[in-house]
Amino acid sequence: MSDSADGTDDVKDTEEADGHPGASGPPAFRTAVEALRGSRLRPQVEVEPTPAPQRLAPYAYAVEAVVVDGEQELADGRLVLLHDPAGHDAWRGTFRLVTLVRAELEPEMAADPLLPEVCWSWLTGALAARGLGYGEPSGTITRASSHYFGGLAERPAASQIEIRASWTPREGLGGVPDTAAHLASWCDLLAQVAGLPPAGPGDASVVTLPQRRGPQSR
Repeated sequence: MSDSADGTDDVKDTEEADGHPGASGPPAFRTAVEALRGSRLRPQVEVEPTPAPQRLAPYAYAVEAVVVDGEQELADGRLVLLHDPAGHDAWRGTFRLVTLVRAELEPEMAADPLLPEVCWSWLTGALAARGLGYGEPSGTITRASSHYFGGLAERPAASQIEIRASWTPREGLGGVPDTAAHLASWCDLLAQVAGLPPAGPGDASVVTLPQRRGPQSR
């Protein structure tokens, strides 16, 4: 398990998952996982379980998602639910959510000097919009540009934003956080990063977590 107080190591290690999706563990963890599986989300966000990292906590469950518009993938990400029944000093709780979100950017947006602050506000705003309590938030916003030369010179320059973050969800009855609402807020973040309009009241579908291709490689 990572001892990082700010959650940075947790976010990095989500890229090295070696476990398998499952719902084993203590009752609180199983309840939290089942809530994730039964969440209702907007249909543009395709979600499925993915192998979870095993070194960060005694119990972990992960999903990955991609935002699609027709055949085009606009953004992708991974959300990991961690659980340590004994608690974790850095988390100040027994659950932790860790995320990685990526999306391509338009050149005008990529050049905005306030982009990192704006992206972080999208994360906190998505949680606040659903009235979710949380603590110990931490993360990084990375903006990268790629320029192509030689045999790749015909490709246009590309820019990407990457959000790595973690937070401790407030625990409710039975010590279980509202993971379904946190997943929904995370999908709101994905959609906003992808440039989709806010979801309407009926813009949702039951997540069946079907098998699909993995997130786009960058």
